[in-house]
Amino acid sequence: MNSRLKLAKTISTFTNPPIICIPLFFIISLVLSINNLWDFPLMELISIIFASILPMAIILYWAKKTGNDKDISNRQDRFTPLVVGTVSYFIGFLVSIALGLNDFLTFLFLCYTINTFIVMIITTQWKVSIHTTGLSGPVCALIILLGPLGAIFALLYPVLIWSRVTLKKHTMAQAITGGVQGFFLTAIEMYLFIFLFNLDVGQVYPFLYVIGFILAIIFTPVVLGIFSYRKITNSLIFYLVEIIGLCFFLAVTPIDVTIIYVLTTAVSIYIANYAGERFEWYNIIR
Repeated sequence: MNSRLKLAKTISTFTNPPIICIPLFFIISLVLSINNLWDFPLMELISIIFASILPMAIILYWAKKTGNDKDISNRQDRFTPLVVGTVSYFIGFLVSIALGLNDFLTFLFLCYTINTFIVMIITTQWKVSIHTTGLSGPVCALIILLGPLGAIFALLYPVLIWSRVTLKKHTMAQAITGGVQGFFLTAIEMYLFIFLFNLDVGQVYPFLYVIGFILAIIFTPVVLGIFSYRKITNSLIFYLVEIIGLCFFLAVTPIDVTIIYVLTTAVSIYIANYAGERFEWYNIIR
Protein backbone atom coordinates (compact mmCIF):
# COMPACT_ATOMS: atom_id res chain seq x y z
CA MET A 1 0.00 0.00 0.00
CA ASN A 2 1.58 3.30 -1.10
CA SER A 3 1.79 6.38 1.13
CA ARG A 4 -1.11 8.17 -0.59
CA LEU A 5 -3.40 5.18 -0.13
CA LYS A 6 -2.37 4.85 3.53
CA LEU A 7 -3.11 8.53 4.12
CA ALA A 8 -6.47 8.25 2.36
CA LYS A 9 -7.37 5.25 4.52
CA THR A 10 -6.32 7.06 7.72
CA ILE A 11 -8.37 10.12 6.80
CA SER A 12 -11.36 7.95 5.96
CA THR A 13 -11.11 6.12 9.29
CA PHE A 14 -10.93 9.25 11.43
CA THR A 15 -13.68 11.02 9.50
CA ASN A 16 -16.14 8.16 9.86
CA PRO A 17 -19.28 9.99 11.07
CA PRO A 18 -19.47 8.39 14.55
CA ILE A 19 -15.78 9.23 15.07
CA ILE A 20 -15.53 12.74 13.60
CA CYS A 21 -18.61 13.80 15.54
CA ILE A 22 -16.78 13.20 18.85
CA PRO A 23 -14.44 16.22 18.59
CA LEU A 24 -17.00 18.30 16.69
CA PHE A 25 -19.80 17.69 19.20
CA PHE A 26 -17.29 18.32 21.99
CA ILE A 27 -16.71 21.81 20.57
CA ILE A 28 -20.44 22.35 19.97
CA SER A 29 -21.29 21.32 23.55
CA LEU A 30 -18.48 23.48 24.93
CA VAL A 31 -19.64 26.55 23.00
CA LEU A 32 -23.25 26.01 24.05
CA SER A 33 -22.30 25.68 27.73
CA ILE A 34 -19.78 28.53 27.80
CA ASN A 35 -21.96 30.55 30.20
CA ASN A 36 -22.67 27.57 32.43
CA LEU A 37 -20.01 24.87 32.24
CA TRP A 38 -22.05 22.63 34.54
CA ASP A 39 -24.27 21.91 31.51
CA PHE A 40 -21.32 20.62 29.48
CA PRO A 41 -20.89 17.08 30.95
CA LEU A 42 -24.51 16.08 30.32
CA MET A 43 -24.61 17.56 26.82
CA GLU A 44 -21.35 15.82 25.92
CA LEU A 45 -22.54 12.53 27.40
CA ILE A 46 -25.81 12.56 25.41
CA SER A 47 -23.90 13.56 22.26
CA ILE A 48 -21.38 10.73 22.61
CA ILE A 49 -24.03 8.10 23.32
CA PHE A 50 -26.53 8.92 20.59
CA ALA A 51 -24.31 10.47 17.90
CA SER A 52 -21.29 8.19 18.30
CA ILE A 53 -21.44 5.06 20.47
CA LEU A 54 -24.80 3.69 19.33
CA PRO A 55 -24.32 4.40 15.58
CA MET A 56 -20.75 3.03 15.72
CA ALA A 57 -21.86 -0.12 17.49
CA ILE A 58 -24.60 -0.60 14.90
CA ILE A 59 -22.19 -0.12 12.00
CA LEU A 60 -19.63 -2.56 13.41
CA TYR A 61 -22.28 -5.17 14.25
CA TRP A 62 -23.93 -4.92 10.85
CA ALA A 63 -20.61 -4.97 8.99
CA LYS A 64 -19.64 -8.17 10.80
CA LYS A 65 -23.06 -9.75 10.22
CA THR A 66 -23.08 -8.99 6.48
CA GLY A 67 -19.38 -9.68 5.93
CA ASN A 68 -18.80 -6.07 4.89
CA ASP A 69 -15.95 -3.72 5.78
CA LYS A 70 -16.63 -1.13 8.47
CA ASP A 71 -17.77 1.34 5.79
CA ILE A 72 -20.45 -1.14 4.66
CA SER A 73 -19.40 -0.52 1.06
CA ASN A 74 -22.25 -2.53 -0.42
CA ARG A 75 -25.07 -0.03 -0.97
CA GLN A 76 -27.85 -2.60 -0.46
CA ASP A 77 -26.50 -3.45 3.00
CA ARG A 78 -26.59 0.18 4.19
CA PHE A 79 -30.35 0.49 4.54
CA THR A 80 -30.80 -1.22 7.92
CA PRO A 81 -27.89 0.58 9.68
CA LEU A 82 -29.25 3.89 8.39
CA VAL A 83 -32.71 3.05 9.74
CA VAL A 84 -31.28 2.24 13.15
CA GLY A 85 -29.04 5.31 13.01
CA THR A 86 -32.08 7.47 12.28
CA VAL A 87 -33.83 5.96 15.30
CA SER A 88 -30.76 6.53 17.48
CA TYR A 89 -30.59 10.23 16.59
CA PHE A 90 -34.32 10.61 17.16
CA ILE A 91 -34.02 9.01 20.61
CA GLY A 92 -31.20 11.48 21.30
CA PHE A 93 -33.60 14.27 20.32
CA LEU A 94 -36.31 12.96 22.66
CA VAL A 95 -33.88 12.42 25.55
CA SER A 96 -32.53 15.95 25.08
CA ILE A 97 -36.06 17.34 25.30
CA ALA A 98 -36.80 15.25 28.40
CA LEU A 99 -33.62 16.45 30.11
CA GLY A 100 -34.20 20.07 29.09
CA LEU A 101 -30.88 20.36 27.27
CA ASN A 102 -29.90 23.37 25.18
CA ASP A 103 -32.35 23.94 22.31
CA PHE A 104 -29.59 24.14 19.72
CA LEU A 105 -28.13 20.74 20.63
CA THR A 106 -31.60 19.22 20.93
CA PHE A 107 -32.70 20.31 17.48
CA LEU A 108 -29.32 19.44 15.98
CA PHE A 109 -30.24 15.86 16.86
CA LEU A 110 -33.47 16.36 14.94
CA CYS A 111 -31.46 17.65 11.98
CA TYR A 112 -29.31 14.52 12.20
CA THR A 113 -32.48 12.42 12.24
CA ILE A 114 -33.94 14.07 9.15
CA ASN A 115 -30.67 14.11 7.22
CA THR A 116 -29.96 10.45 7.94
CA PHE A 117 -33.50 9.56 6.88
CA ILE A 118 -32.97 11.45 3.60
CA VAL A 119 -29.65 9.65 3.04
CA MET A 120 -31.45 6.37 3.72
CA ILE A 121 -34.03 7.14 1.02
CA ILE A 122 -31.34 8.19 -1.47
CA THR A 123 -29.32 5.07 -0.69
CA THR A 124 -32.09 2.86 -2.04
CA GLN A 125 -31.11 4.15 -5.49
CA TRP A 126 -27.71 5.80 -5.18
CA LYS A 127 -24.72 5.50 -2.83
CA VAL A 128 -24.36 9.08 -1.59
CA SER A 129 -21.38 9.55 0.74
CA ILE A 130 -22.24 9.18 4.41
CA HIS A 131 -18.73 10.38 5.30
CA THR A 132 -19.08 13.79 3.66
CA THR A 133 -22.67 14.14 4.90
CA GLY A 134 -21.50 13.24 8.41
CA LEU A 135 -18.76 15.86 8.26
CA SER A 136 -20.84 18.69 6.81
CA GLY A 137 -23.72 18.47 9.32
CA PRO A 138 -21.80 19.25 12.52
CA VAL A 139 -19.45 21.63 10.68
CA CYS A 140 -22.50 23.59 9.52
CA ALA A 141 -23.63 23.73 13.15
CA LEU A 142 -20.23 25.13 14.09
CA ILE A 143 -20.51 27.76 11.35
CA ILE A 144 -23.91 28.79 12.72
CA LEU A 145 -22.38 29.13 16.19
CA LEU A 146 -18.86 30.37 15.41
CA GLY A 147 -18.97 31.82 11.91
CA PRO A 148 -15.49 31.87 10.32
CA LEU A 149 -13.92 29.87 13.15
CA GLY A 150 -16.42 27.07 12.55
CA ALA A 151 -15.88 27.27 8.79
CA ILE A 152 -12.19 26.40 9.25
CA PHE A 153 -13.23 22.79 9.95
CA ALA A 154 -14.79 22.64 6.49
CA LEU A 155 -11.30 22.59 4.97
CA LEU A 156 -11.50 18.85 5.58
CA TYR A 157 -14.24 18.61 2.93
CA PRO A 158 -12.06 18.53 -0.24
CA VAL A 159 -9.56 16.29 1.57
CA LEU A 160 -12.32 13.85 2.45
CA ILE A 161 -13.61 13.87 -1.14
CA TRP A 162 -10.15 12.83 -2.30
CA SER A 163 -9.94 10.13 0.37
CA ARG A 164 -13.28 8.48 -0.45
CA VAL A 165 -12.71 8.60 -4.23
CA THR A 166 -9.12 7.33 -3.93
CA LEU A 167 -10.28 4.38 -1.83
CA LYS A 168 -12.94 3.71 -4.50
CA LYS A 169 -15.68 3.88 -1.89
CA HIS A 170 -17.55 6.55 -3.86
CA THR A 171 -17.62 8.27 -7.19
CA MET A 172 -16.69 11.94 -7.34
CA ALA A 173 -20.36 12.92 -7.61
CA GLN A 174 -21.37 10.83 -4.59
CA ALA A 175 -18.60 12.28 -2.39
CA ILE A 176 -19.30 15.89 -3.37
CA THR A 177 -23.09 15.55 -3.14
CA GLY A 178 -22.96 14.17 0.41
CA GLY A 179 -21.27 17.34 1.64
CA VAL A 180 -23.44 19.73 -0.34
CA GLN A 181 -26.55 18.01 0.99
CA GLY A 182 -25.34 18.00 4.59
CA PHE A 183 -24.37 21.68 4.61
CA PHE A 184 -27.56 23.02 3.05
CA LEU A 185 -30.02 20.69 4.79
CA THR A 186 -28.57 21.38 8.24
CA ALA A 187 -28.59 25.16 7.71
CA ILE A 188 -32.13 25.26 6.32
CA GLU A 189 -33.53 22.90 8.95
CA MET A 190 -31.86 24.59 11.91
CA TYR A 191 -33.00 28.10 11.00
CA LEU A 192 -36.47 26.80 10.17
CA PHE A 193 -36.71 25.19 13.61
CA ILE A 194 -35.44 28.36 15.27
CA PHE A 195 -38.15 30.34 13.47
CA LEU A 196 -41.03 27.88 13.89
CA PHE A 197 -40.43 27.00 17.54
CA ASN A 198 -38.92 30.30 18.67
CA LEU A 199 -35.93 28.42 20.06
CA ASP A 200 -33.69 29.89 22.69
CA VAL A 201 -30.34 29.31 20.97
CA GLY A 202 -28.52 32.43 22.07
CA GLN A 203 -26.34 34.31 19.62
CA VAL A 204 -26.14 32.64 16.22
CA TYR A 205 -24.92 34.03 12.93
CA PRO A 206 -27.50 35.23 10.36
CA PHE A 207 -28.83 32.69 7.86
CA LEU A 208 -27.54 34.45 4.73
CA TYR A 209 -24.10 34.82 6.31
CA VAL A 210 -23.99 31.06 6.94
CA ILE A 211 -25.17 30.36 3.38
CA GLY A 212 -22.30 32.54 2.17
CA PHE A 213 -19.83 30.32 4.01
CA ILE A 214 -21.44 27.19 2.60
CA LEU A 215 -21.19 28.52 -0.95
CA ALA A 216 -17.54 29.48 -0.32
CA ILE A 217 -16.79 25.96 0.94
CA ILE A 218 -18.48 23.99 -1.83
CA PHE A 219 -17.69 26.26 -4.81
CA THR A 220 -14.30 24.86 -5.85
CA PRO A 221 -15.04 21.17 -5.13
CA VAL A 222 -18.28 21.45 -7.13
CA VAL A 223 -16.49 23.19 -10.01
CA LEU A 224 -13.80 20.51 -10.01
CA GLY A 225 -16.50 17.85 -9.88
CA ILE A 226 -18.32 19.34 -12.88
CA PHE A 227 -15.06 19.64 -14.80
CA SER A 228 -14.29 16.00 -13.99
CA TYR A 229 -17.72 14.87 -15.16
CA ARG A 230 -17.49 16.90 -18.36
CA LYS A 231 -13.87 15.75 -18.95
CA ILE A 232 -12.70 19.37 -19.11
CA THR A 233 -8.94 19.47 -18.45
CA ASN A 234 -8.19 23.01 -19.55
CA SER A 235 -6.56 24.59 -16.50
CA LEU A 236 -6.95 28.09 -17.96
CA ILE A 237 -10.74 27.74 -17.96
CA PHE A 238 -10.67 26.36 -14.41
CA TYR A 239 -8.62 29.24 -13.04
CA LEU A 240 -10.79 31.73 -14.92
CA VAL A 241 -13.87 30.28 -13.22
CA GLU A 242 -12.08 30.49 -9.87
CA ILE A 243 -11.21 34.16 -10.46
CA ILE A 244 -14.85 34.85 -11.31
CA GLY A 245 -15.80 33.09 -8.08
CA LEU A 246 -13.32 35.22 -6.15
CA CYS A 247 -14.76 38.41 -7.65
CA PHE A 248 -18.26 37.26 -6.73
CA PHE A 249 -17.37 36.61 -3.09
CA LEU A 250 -15.42 39.85 -2.82
CA ALA A 251 -18.39 41.77 -4.23
CA VAL A 252 -21.28 40.28 -2.25
CA THR A 253 -19.91 38.65 0.92
CA PRO A 254 -17.91 39.79 3.97
CA ILE A 255 -14.14 39.40 3.77
CA ASP A 256 -14.08 36.42 6.14
CA VAL A 257 -16.33 34.46 3.75
CA THR A 258 -13.95 35.31 0.90
CA ILE A 259 -11.00 34.11 2.99
CA ILE A 260 -12.71 30.75 3.54
CA TYR A 261 -13.28 30.54 -0.23
CA VAL A 262 -9.58 31.20 -0.88
CA LEU A 263 -8.52 28.64 1.75
CA THR A 264 -10.88 25.96 0.45
CA THR A 265 -9.65 26.58 -3.10
CA ALA A 266 -6.03 26.38 -1.94
CA VAL A 267 -6.66 23.08 -0.11
CA SER A 268 -8.53 21.66 -3.12
CA ILE A 269 -5.67 22.56 -5.49
CA TYR A 270 -3.05 21.25 -3.06
CA ILE A 271 -4.81 17.91 -2.55
CA ALA A 272 -5.29 17.56 -6.33
CA ASN A 273 -1.59 18.20 -6.89
CA TYR A 274 -0.63 15.78 -4.10
CA ALA A 275 -2.95 13.07 -5.41
CA GLY A 276 -1.31 12.89 -8.82
CA GLU A 277 -2.58 11.79 -12.20
CA ARG A 278 -4.84 9.03 -10.87
CA PHE A 279 -7.10 11.62 -9.27
CA GLU A 280 -9.35 13.43 -11.73
CA TRP A 281 -8.75 16.89 -10.26
CA TYR A 282 -5.01 16.69 -11.04
CA ASN A 283 -5.42 17.01 -14.80
CA ILE A 284 -7.76 19.98 -14.34
CA ILE A 285 -5.40 22.12 -12.29
CA ARG A 286 -2.18 21.34 -14.20
